[in-house]
Amino acid sequence: MEKVVVKVCLGTTCFVMGSSNLQGLNEVVKEKYGDAVVVEGSPCLGVCSTNWEFSKAPYVKVNNEIVQEATVESVLAEIERQLA
Repeated sequence: MEKVVVKVCLGTTCFVMGSSNLQGLNEVVKEKYGDAVVVEGSPCLGVCSTNWEFSKAPYVKVNNEIVQEATVESVLAEIERQLA
């Protein structure tokens, strides 16, 4: 099974809009999934720049799926979906 790669956008907009609240994600993921899931920070995923007026930051990319208005719960739900 390939690893699930989670990239948390740490760009200014995402950080201000709540990616700073996702800092605990790494510990939760490590405890729950071990080495099956890798969490990384990203300087910018470039998502909000494509539709700035209707930005749904913060963004997290789980493999190739974008999670909008990301929370720990919504990211974990996407990880679960992909691991199923």
